Amino acid sequence: MAQRITMADVAREAGVSLMTVSRALNDKDGISDVTRSRVHAVVERLGYRASGIARGLVTKRTGTLGLVVPDNSNPYFSEVGRGVEHAAYAQGYNVFLCNTEEDSRRESIVLESLTEKQVDGLILCSPRLLDVELSKALSYFPACVLINRVIENHDSSAIRSDDDNGARLAVHHLIQSGHRAIGMLAGPERSFSGRLRQKGYLAAFTEAGIPHEPSWVQLCIPMVEASQKAAVDLLNRHPNLTALFCFNDLAAVGALKACVQLGRRVPEDMAIIGFDDIPLASLVTPSLTTVHIPRYEIGRRAGELLLAKIEGKPTQNLTVLPVELVLRASAP
Repeated sequence: MAQRITMADVAREAGVSLMTVSRALNDKDGISDVTRSRVHAVVERLGYRASGIARGLVTKRTGTLGLVVPDNSNPYFSEVGRGVEHAAYAQGYNVFLCNTEEDSRRESIVLESLTEKQVDGLILCSPRLLDVELSKALSYFPACVLINRVIENHDSSAIRSDDDNGARLAVHHLIQSGHRAIGMLAGPERSFSGRLRQKGYLAAFTEAGIPHEPSWVQLCIPMVEASQKAAVDLLNRHPNLTALFCFNDLAAVGALKACVQLGRRVPEDMAIIGFDDIPLASLVTPSLTTVHIPRYEIGRRAGELLLAKIEGKPTQNLTVLPVELVLRASAP
């Protein structure tokens, strides 16, 4: 194994002190341009790489960020994560990705682990902890950005999509297409986005002056198999439903499978609209009408927002990104 080159080796080879090497590598004043150039030439020739631990002792930073998502198998979160990682990499940061599997207890454990790793900042995507629990957990991080969650009277910044308006657009489209009995496969009970989407769903009925039955809303885990079961249960209880608005595209795919199971044709017997516009939405048969969310943009902007907070720059408390309805075969 090749011997690790140290800062002392660089200092000895360049004929300068350790302090001079440190000043040259960290672009500090107090040394001449000639000396700085000589140190950098030695660094290049010897192949010296600065120790992250040593650099952290000087900068008080680890060069790492934490990213916590509830389900890393969901393409929505993988695209958000890609945006975060690109923003972090552009400024020399690495990202620890943690998955909580929609489990608030696991979320608490993950956050505790990231505090022990002393990450410079945290991006928490769609957290399931209660506000009181979440506020306490976030207090241990030097900088935080929330995605799809807002906590009142907290100094963390937040970024989300316009979920309630997206739901209104979707349900208005169904109403304009002639549907009146429209069910909803809603997200997890602790989902902030789920509550906003349900709010928009209900607002569309009110605005159209159409009566709504509370039992048309079915909570479910937003994954294909669980959503299929939830959709079967809902449609068996309410066979009069002619359309379903779904919390996300995975739930909508579960609804498609439920319709096959029950012998209902889509869209002839049942119209279905999803949310998120993940790549799968255009690939299934029939292709899904859905609400498009700029997932990569959310992640990228969350990463840039966190890095700005780490640098002590002024930031917005809340950023809401627009959404749009994408019409496809499941609800033309």
